[in-house]
Amino acid sequence: MRLKILIPAGLFLDRLVDKVLAESTKGGFCLLPNHIDTASALAPGILTYEVEGQAHHLAVNGGVLVKKGDSVRVSSRAAVAGELGELEAEVLRMQDEASEAEKSARSAVAKLEAGFVRTLIEVETT
Repeated sequence: MRLKILIPAGLFLDRLVDKVLAESTKGGFCLLPNHIDTASALAPGILTYEVEGQAHHLAVNGGVLVKKGDSVRVSSRAAVAGELGELEAEVLRMQDEASEAEKSARSAVAKLEAGFVRTLIEVETT
């Protein structure tokens, strides 16, 4: 399979691989060459690919994985290659970053809702 990993800065990885292991928002999964085509939302975590029995690891900051035929494409906000032990800290940082983004989004939605309610009350009282 040809694995391509894209990040906002451009192409991060383009390599022929034998196997891909990743973590979706619903749990871990494995892709092999003859598996059915699929698409999956990735959680921040470790993506592992194998080339001739040798495992290589990447930390990915969430994203989308699409397998079509012998092509596997991943689009992520960030990717970092390294040893598994080093990448665990990077994944924790990415998860914290995602949590902060969720908090900000929830806060923005709460402010919009409050503004909407205030406007509705003003309209009803006039």
